[in-house]
Amino acid sequence: MTKRSQRGVTLLELLIAITLMSLLSGGILYGLRVGLTALEKTNNRFLANRRVLGVDRALQQQLAGLIPVGATCLGPDGAPGGKTRYFQGEPQAMRFLTNYSLNEAARGFPRLVEYSVIPGENNQGVRLIVNETIYTGPTSLMGQCLGFRMDPARGLPIPLFRPVQAGAGSFVLADRLAAVRFVFQEKMPAPQPPRWVPVWSAPAWPLAIRIEITPADANAGSLDVTTVTVPVRVNAEPFKQYAD
Repeated sequence: MTKRSQRGVTLLELLIAITLMSLLSGGILYGLRVGLTALEKTNNRFLANRRVLGVDRALQQQLAGLIPVGATCLGPDGAPGGKTRYFQGEPQAMRFLTNYSLNEAARGFPRLVEYSVIPGENNQGVRLIVNETIYTGPTSLMGQCLGFRMDPARGLPIPLFRPVQAGAGSFVLADRLAAVRFVFQEKMPAPQPPRWVPVWSAPAWPLAIRIEITPADANAGSLDVTTVTVPVRVNAEPFKQYAD
């Protein structure tokens, strides 16, 4: 009789095969994890860059959409006093009327906007916030201007507006910043070039507005909110009588 050879898998071979499959599966899972982590980081960076571009665009659109309007200030007795342009320009606060809204873009009603620089979370750095209020007419400005104070550098009166308050409806345009400052370009008599001033008290509208932004931690791998300079194209005065 001829013996038939019997072929099979030994226990050692089976253990080796299982070990190799486990190592291969572990390598595949690790590769997937690394790929998903890289994808998440890339997506987060993309969203952060998109947010920065959105902030830059919003600042430019709101500043470019400045609407010249006048406001009545309160007198010492609380009664209506003098009139002023509805514009506040100080190093840490700014307010004006614009046709651009963060919520509705260029659609809808004009908005009263208030910019302010406030301390960041846990007093780490600063953040830039903005408040928006629908403008429905001159009554919207009542109580905004509390009177006047003198600019010691010029000897000119500056409208004294109520402080900007951060609330639940405030937009945080930029956070984790080292510093933010508003400066304003003033037209000078010829032949002097325009100059930048930190407090606006000139009897005119500024030629341009600059928001100087310094990030707390600059990241070479992503965009940072940086300085924005926008020209102000306003050629109308709210209290001037124009011929028909």
